[in-house]
Amino acid sequence: MKILRPVSILASCLLWPAGAVAQISLTPPGVATPPAQSKPQEKPKDNPKPKPPVAAKKPAPAATPKPAATPAPTATVTPAPVFEDPNVDLVYGAYQRGQYKTAFDLASNRAQFNGDPKAMTMLGELYANAMGVKRDYAKAAEWYKRAADGGDREGMFALAMLRLAGRGGPINREEAVKLLASSAKLGNPKAAYNLALLYLDGQTLPQDVRRAAELLRVAADAGNPEAQYALATFYKEGTGVAKDIDKAVRLLQAASLAGNVDAEVEYAIALYNGTGTPKNEAAAVALLRKAAKQNSPIAQNRLARVLVSGQGAPVDKIEGLKWHIVAKTAGKGDPVLDEALAALSPEDRTKAQEAARKWLGTK
Repeated sequence: MKILRPVSILASCLLWPAGAVAQISLTPPGVATPPAQSKPQEKPKDNPKPKPPVAAKKPAPAATPKPAATPAPTATVTPAPVFEDPNVDLVYGAYQRGQYKTAFDLASNRAQFNGDPKAMTMLGELYANAMGVKRDYAKAAEWYKRAADGGDREGMFALAMLRLAGRGGPINREEAVKLLASSAKLGNPKAAYNLALLYLDGQTLPQDVRRAAELLRVAADAGNPEAQYALATFYKEGTGVAKDIDKAVRLLQAASLAGNVDAEVEYAIALYNGTGTPKNEAAAVALLRKAAKQNSPIAQNRLARVLVSGQGAPVDKIEGLKWHIVAKTAGKGDPVLDEALAALSPEDRTKAQEAARKWLGTK
């Protein structure tokens, strides 16, 4: 399930997207600088094959055969319904394959007969995101509540998000905080991250950057890329922790490897300048290209400067100014690059503009 993406590190705005990972958007430095879901579990061991029945020994013939006794009537036993082994996560498998109706039926089965909290969380997810059933936040909240009461940390987290957004019931920040704290205590990195945002926000909870840093560290250590990026910013600026550029860059690298676009941009800048890490312009340009193709205006601007100047990559003014035009469309203007565009020949300027239009047309 998607999580919160605050507008800034010190004033976050909590939103409820449909199911997956929290994001935090911070302004990078200048040039000088998918559902709460259970994991597949181990496959159960094969049941031992029954041994074939041993043939009974043939009795010796009696001198005078006795009449056979009338056999007693055998009671008809209706076998109990057989349900899926809870150790086999067929529910999650169906969900991953997009078979939402099957996932709903299997989860309903598991929730009713096995009392499985993870199946309850899945039902909440399906109702919240209109997967296989009509969207119904009230029913989603009911299932998340049952899962949370059963001790499922994902259900706690999902219900907290609904309570913060006021979906499936009135806004209840106090309950949301308790749910996030319980989920974080059970090791949910998304809950720790979002609880940190509330401490940064200073509205739902008293602002406490040190406590926020502690929670971000918990989430970052668990591999949450958004928390890694946010904590990197803390170390870079000395917010709630002692300033440490080396730690900041290591966290940026980790978040970048996990695909956090903002981290890719800042780590690329660190590599390009050799800040907190050995200088590596080729790796920096490769990361900028990757982030530019993911529509990061800052990456597009930095890449345009590199390609136009030829510092770190071969000069390619048409390609570079294409990215400048694209970045400028997104609000990231650059007077220096405006001048470079104006200095192009009419033919090359037309090529750059057409390349930019083609890119923007495929967005």
